[in-house]
Amino acid sequence: MLTAFNKYRHVFLVGLQSNLVYRWNFALRGFFSLFHLLVVFILWGAAYQGKASIGGFDLAQTMTYFVVLLMMQFFIGAFNEDYQISEEIRNGLINQFLLKPINYFAYRFTIYGAARLVSGALFLIPLAVAYPFISDYLSFPAEGWRLALGLPAMLLSALIQFSIAYCFGLLTFWFLEIQGFVILSLAVESLLGGQMFPLDLMPEWVFRAAQYLPFYYQMYFPVAIFTGRIDQSLAVQGLGIQLVWVVLLLLFNRFLWTRGLRRHTAVRLEPSDPRTRP
Repeated sequence: MLTAFNKYRHVFLVGLQSNLVYRWNFALRGFFSLFHLLVVFILWGAAYQGKASIGGFDLAQTMTYFVVLLMMQFFIGAFNEDYQISEEIRNGLINQFLLKPINYFAYRFTIYGAARLVSGALFLIPLAVAYPFISDYLSFPAEGWRLALGLPAMLLSALIQFSIAYCFGLLTFWFLEIQGFVILSLAVESLLGGQMFPLDLMPEWVFRAAQYLPFYYQMYFPVAIFTGRIDQSLAVQGLGIQLVWVVLLLLFNRFLWTRGLRRHTAVRLEPSDPRTRP
């Protein structure tokens, strides 16, 4: 156990160092995201003209939702992990992990965690700059249980985010190009993950159906806990469903990995390989 911990701790530190090289990229991305936040403020400010609330939430609660959502994207969003995994499979770099006592999923998740720690921490800089200008438009609930349930929900959301990206990356065992799958997933995630607008503003039947899909738990669920859009009973129920999705995705990724490796080794053992000659 200690050996495994030290092994992945070293991977995490290497991931931190490699991502700190691109710290200015993350910081600039954070500052440019403030322009997106400005557009959100303008659009929703116009939507609330002459209205005290929309869907039972006032302007401050809606603005708080989008600020926390943006922060969550930098802390747990899977930016390009699927393409990184795809490149390692396509270029044969995956072979080095087959010869070492290391779990590839754990390795990639550790790298992902290091990258999100760097990007999330650097996003706090532009957020701190903007906070004096937007603080009057923010309203956070005071219940202590939201932090107690929101943090594990955030961790499980990170596992779901990464597991889906990992799944698409493994599709490279069968497909040379995964961009189409990734774009389709991002489109569905943006709609059913609450990134375009809060899901509770959608028709009731759509909102209820979304609660049983993994996209709901990628972003919307932890953000809704932190910003007061769901109550405690729904939060506890959601944690259970979220955990089920984590287990299902882990099992599915294990299946893809096992089947993909069979195909990968079969392709590498070409007829010209001396080992295949009689």
